[in-house]
Amino acid sequence: MAPNTVDKTPVTLLGLGAMGTALARTWIAAGHPLTVWNRTPARAAAISDEGAGLADSAAAAVAANTLVVVCLLDDDSVGEVLAGTDLTGKDLVNLTTGTPAEARSRAEWARERGARYLDGGIMAVPPMIGLPEAGGYVFYSGSRELFERHRETLGVPAGTTYVGRDAGFAALHDVALLSAMYGMFAGAAHAFALIRKEDIDPASLAPLLADWLVTMAPAVHQTADQLRGGDYTKGVVSSLAMQVAGTPTFLSTAEQQGVSPELLSPYFELMRRRLAQGGGEEDLTGVIDLLVRGPDHVRTSARTARTSWR
Repeated sequence: MAPNTVDKTPVTLLGLGAMGTALARTWIAAGHPLTVWNRTPARAAAISDEGAGLADSAAAAVAANTLVVVCLLDDDSVGEVLAGTDLTGKDLVNLTTGTPAEARSRAEWARERGARYLDGGIMAVPPMIGLPEAGGYVFYSGSRELFERHRETLGVPAGTTYVGRDAGFAALHDVALLSAMYGMFAGAAHAFALIRKEDIDPASLAPLLADWLVTMAPAVHQTADQLRGGDYTKGVVSSLAMQVAGTPTFLSTAEQQGVSPELLSPYFELMRRRLAQGGGEEDLTGVIDLLVRGPDHVRTSARTARTSWR
């Protein structure tokens, strides 16, 4: 055993896609004894050449170490790969992207098989793994004791952020942040579409757009404060009524520029609905309540998600 592997927690990693390969290389570089398995043997062989132990089956890989990290395509893949393995006494860390309901069901599934469970949501792309300066991190939820036991090892590829004992919270945080990201991308797409047919260099708009989005980003703190306190009029600078009055300008400009308003119209419609309910003096926070559906819908959606892996 090389000197730098002394006292380093051994890790089993199932799944060597782009993300799994990045994870594997960081653990190898940090001196952790690593056992890997992948459905496509060629990828596993490549990592084996870099210092990982190569298992001939998922069951053999799981048997090799207590800490088992799974990074596969989806929740169905997790069930299929682990179906023939003995999870008794294992510390199972699932970094496969999924829904909160899938994570909760998978946690119960693991518990029934004698394993301890952590779910993870990776807030990074593969090139960010192993580079602390890149700012990538992983949300973890589930057993707090398990997280603390392996915090140092899990922190090798990327930063760690524990978000609660509910196994679904990592996935929920992951999807919440990525949903906001796509909303931002939607707004940016509309902005670029508006200038697309004009003699305006997109490269000249890009820094203005980036700076504007950074300037607006702290507004999420006021939204959180209003949601927590229940007073949507607290600290309002531009009321909902004022903002709804301005929406025709955005829609008219889009029409004049030959741009579809389909990225903006749904949000503007929510604003108008909230105004009709009497929220004119509020901030935009009230539209959040319009998005939250009733408990019957939530229960139905959860039941559907829970059965997706069976």
